[in-house]
Amino acid sequence: VQLQASGGGLVQAGGSLRLSCTASGNIFRISDMSWYRQAPGKQRELVAVIGSGGLTDYRDSVKGRFTISRDNAKDTAYLQMNSLKFEDTADYYCRASIVSSRGSFPTAYWGQGTQVTVSS
Repeated sequence: VQLQASGGGLVQAGGSLRLSCTASGNIFRISDMSWYRQAPGKQRELVAVIGSGGLTDYRDSVKGRFTISRDNAKDTAYLQMNSLKFEDTADYYCRASIVSSRGSFPTAYWGQGTQVTVSS
């Protein structure tokens, strides 16, 4: 199983970016999908999570600005980031809990980071 993240880049404060994360490989079912970020010198932190049924949760600092969604037919999660702030600058990582076969337990997989840089 692999997770491929994309969509990062350089944007001015107030701008928008949309991140994508697509899972591929031996997938029976994907449980929750989430986005984390890690700024230089800081610990990785959870940004947003979406369950298989579509329930979402966000860290307080991004509520009202970021929206996580998923397309189950494409095994893909998205993170729409609006009104970006300088403090949103970080490497963003996607994570997914994936069941590879019926009856097996979910395993957590990580995608490679995609860099988001917000200029002030």
